[in-house]
Amino acid sequence: MDFAVQFEAYRQEIEAAIDRFLPAAKTKPERLHEAMRYAMLGGGKRLRPILALAAADLFHRENDPLPAAVAIECVHTYSLVHDDLPAMDNDDLRHGRPAVHKHYDEATAILVGDALQEHAFSLLAFHYQDTPSIAARLVAELATAAGSSELVGGQMADLLAEKKANVSAAELDFIHANKTAAMVRAALYLGGVAGGASTSDLARLATAGRSLGLAFQIVDDILDVTADSATLGKTAGKDKKADKTTYVKLHGLEASRRFVHQHTANALKALAELPSTSRFLHELVESMAVRES
Repeated sequence: MDFAVQFEAYRQEIEAAIDRFLPAAKTKPERLHEAMRYAMLGGGKRLRPILALAAADLFHRENDPLPAAVAIECVHTYSLVHDDLPAMDNDDLRHGRPAVHKHYDEATAILVGDALQEHAFSLLAFHYQDTPSIAARLVAELATAAGSSELVGGQMADLLAEKKANVSAAELDFIHANKTAAMVRAALYLGGVAGGASTSDLARLATAGRSLGLAFQIVDDILDVTADSATLGKTAGKDKKADKTTYVKLHGLEASRRFVHQHTANALKALAELPSTSRFLHELVESMAVRES
């Protein structure tokens, strides 16, 4: 299938699953559930859940990967809702629309993030309860990726780095290996677990995900200084204006582009070592290196 057609098919599958698996907007308290749906159904690349579906398809979807795919998007969305708050990254835009705390208020945004994080684990627990070993592996991986040593830890390190004038390359790598790459790794891993991948194949998927996640973040840093807000759907030039340490600030634009190429090549190498191949995954990894938003 043509890459664009397959991508759109995955995206539509994800959108329908998000709508199906989220509480209805009229569920009490209505304001909270309406805001959860605003956050989750407001657009976005859907990279992480699409990676989960594509990974599961490598192993013929032994188990339904959609609850796992939506779970990781719940965690990702909660992290964005909280990241946009004034006490964190302080951004008024997300996906070209007012951020949740601007459309509603800060208290509602905090509770939306809390609820989405809980909902992710509910999805895994309830939808895979007939295969408890699968449920346990999914919960363990997502909890690790979303926890204090990875996603939340990376966010903490990022906030601390904003107060430093001399952030090192190792510190920057730590931030983005955990704040960004851990969740991309988890997406491929969760898809592999749902699909029925072996332990060795899961390790390869994790390697590919970590490299892809780092490439993705470095491209984000590049776009902050090369793209505009309308294209990005969020405030462009914000990191540069705040003098935040990014790959571009620390290494320069050309070196950052070389890092993207290197991490992309590493991701493709790990995927090539899997027993089954996916032209879609190969093209998706390549497309992420040259994206414009």
